[in-house]
Amino acid sequence: MKNKVLVTGGAGYIGSHVVRQLGEMNYDVVVYDNCSTGSPTSVLHGELIIGDLADTEHLYQVFAKHQFSAVLHFAASLSVPESVARPLDYYANNTRNTLNLLRCCSVMNVNQIIFSSTAAVYGEVGENPVTESTLTSPINPYGRSKLMSEWLIQDYAAASSLRYVILRYFNVAGAEPGGRLGQISLNATHLIAAACNAALKRKSAMQIYGTDFPTPDGTGIRDYIHVEDLATAHLDALRYLEENGESQILNCGYGQGYSVRQVIERVKAISGVDFPVIETDRRPGDPACVTACADKISKVLGWLPLYNDLDKIVHTSLAWEMSRVCSLSLGLTSNALSPSCSLAPGISAAITGQPKRLYSSHIPDYWNVATFHELYPFIYLGLLDKLQSVRSKIFKD
Repeated sequence: MKNKVLVTGGAGYIGSHVVRQLGEMNYDVVVYDNCSTGSPTSVLHGELIIGDLADTEHLYQVFAKHQFSAVLHFAASLSVPESVARPLDYYANNTRNTLNLLRCCSVMNVNQIIFSSTAAVYGEVGENPVTESTLTSPINPYGRSKLMSEWLIQDYAAASSLRYVILRYFNVAGAEPGGRLGQISLNATHLIAAACNAALKRKSAMQIYGTDFPTPDGTGIRDYIHVEDLATAHLDALRYLEENGESQILNCGYGQGYSVRQVIERVKAISGVDFPVIETDRRPGDPACVTACADKISKVLGWLPLYNDLDKIVHTSLAWEMSRVCSLSLGLTSNALSPSCSLAPGISAAITGQPKRLYSSHIPDYWNVATFHELYPFIYLGLLDKLQSVRSKIFKD
């Protein structure tokens, strides 16, 4: 067993993917999460402790019980529009709670931290792609709360033996290709997840916020990174610190930008569903275009992304959301089919025998659907042909 690490926010979307990779690399993992947006079922390795970073007494107890070699800090609020409406909540949850965590690290002599930051710290940039030396000038409370957290980490490191890797994420999307993990929010605001939900008719329409940006098609341009590649960057960063690497700030992106319209068109093409799109006004705090220069992370960490392709991101997102449609259509509350789930009239009589496990956490078996139990959700939703199409596209390579 390798070193013991603390992962705050490890039950969330990105954190859970990192926890899975850490567990597969034999790290001893402790997850600390209040599960306000994450789920205990997303923690596939290690020990989960339900707790809030605002509860400093509990946090100190956790640090005292475990001898952590490093902390990976994901726990945060992350919606730009929400941060504009509720700025104090963002400074409390993001900035103040980072301070609480650093105080624990100081007292318990934990000298390695990997921090989940964001490209929102750059704000409205003048040139793309963005490098780590680009001026930071965030235009919303979310970006400012994260930049203030970066400053806390840097200032404490300058006064102590703390070494850090700050990873500035660009737009994270996709799902674990094995189907075990993905975004679990029912009201996902991320563009690709929202578009997939529109394709699967979980949303009546897809909205485009702003069509008058100074971009080729008038919609915002972002650099989308697959969550699996991002998770790998964290393990690379941890290995780097374990090998006594110096503190770093690194962009996490591919250096390729796609507009909102381009993303929506790819989701439509891959899903085969021409869902409605509604154009509306810009949201406060949204920049026109932000793409990453990822040269430094490749050079410093030796990071090698495997999913640098928009279609791969959309394929895994769509497969994950389809599995969730299956779950919700059957009234599931866990990873198993509920024996008492309410089915459409006449369907219950046609289904006999003990329901099998839902494959939302077992996608490799899920794709080999052969029985009526397994085919039912897609027959009922009229999505069987889509399932087969996505399966062939995902596995054609």
